Amino acid sequence: MTDPSNDPSRGPVLEVRDLVKNFTIKSSKGLRVVRRTVQAVSGVSLSIGTGETVGLVGESGSGKTTVGRCVLRLIEPTSGSVQFKGTELVGMPQRELRRLRSQMQIVFQDPYASLDPKMTVGAAIAEPLDIQKAPGNHHDRVVDLLELVGLAPDHAERFPHEFSGGQRQRVGIARALALNPALIVLDEPVSALDVSIQAGVVNLLEDLQDQLGLSYLFIAHDLSVVRHISDKVAVMYLGKLMEIGGADDLYTNAAHPYTQALLSAIPEPNPILERQRQRILLTGDVPSPIDPPSGCRFRTRCPIARDLCAEEEPELKDRGQGHPVACHFPGPLSVDQPTRLVDANDR
Repeated sequence: MTDPSNDPSRGPVLEVRDLVKNFTIKSSKGLRVVRRTVQAVSGVSLSIGTGETVGLVGESGSGKTTVGRCVLRLIEPTSGSVQFKGTELVGMPQRELRRLRSQMQIVFQDPYASLDPKMTVGAAIAEPLDIQKAPGNHHDRVVDLLELVGLAPDHAERFPHEFSGGQRQRVGIARALALNPALIVLDEPVSALDVSIQAGVVNLLEDLQDQLGLSYLFIAHDLSVVRHISDKVAVMYLGKLMEIGGADDLYTNAAHPYTQALLSAIPEPNPILERQRQRILLTGDVPSPIDPPSGCRFRTRCPIARDLCAEEEPELKDRGQGHPVACHFPGPLSVDQPTRLVDANDR
């Protein structure tokens, strides 16, 4: 049940506006040192309400993980605004930011690498409580957290290598919950797990959200998982948002060619439908974020790109589809357009 103190009418839990993150890389040319700018995130805006999950999807290198880390100030944004419950985080001094850390947590992609192999699971879960000098009996809190995520109290005395991947991810979730956060950034939380284990972890996350009123930023590349858990879905490509909307609306009425290509890659569980399924194949490689294309960043791989796409960057706005899309020519692709469509049997 959602905490009434986190009433959605009081505003979003997280509001990101025009977020930019550039990285400077150095390379040598003879005796000269050349500095170049990698445009990892370019003007991303999104908001998350209380008890809401926003899925952030895209190919590797799209900038989605960078967005998550900028939101938590694990890396410093170049510019833009990140507000947590109305409080601006960008530029906030570290001492003040540390007090807010208890309300914003992260679950990492690799459950083994995110846990200290020399610490027992109980010590790892209790560490945030110790750092924040939380009141109460920390051992009792650890036991409660282990049971909350479906593990046994005696697991507290074991070490990470004694657990399966799914169990280790449950430990990571318990650790993130230790300080009763309002927002959790889930950075590819099930991508390192077997398919048979993924559903259990996703169902756990949904149950915890219902019980605790949590808000999630769910970062992933698997659109079938994102659809299952998300209320809204935002699609990123080369540092920019291409499309954002309600999960059901986006999956049934995708308007951007990139979103449609990603959706066409989702396999059908029914083997008959899978054999009949057509995929939209994108040609070419993802451009370098050091020198992104002019106009629309997707135009070099887009099957319907025209001259306007190179000349003018499309604004992310509702163009009659019912949700914002950054495309000059939104709408469903058809076989009459110069799109490479292939049958599942041809792959």
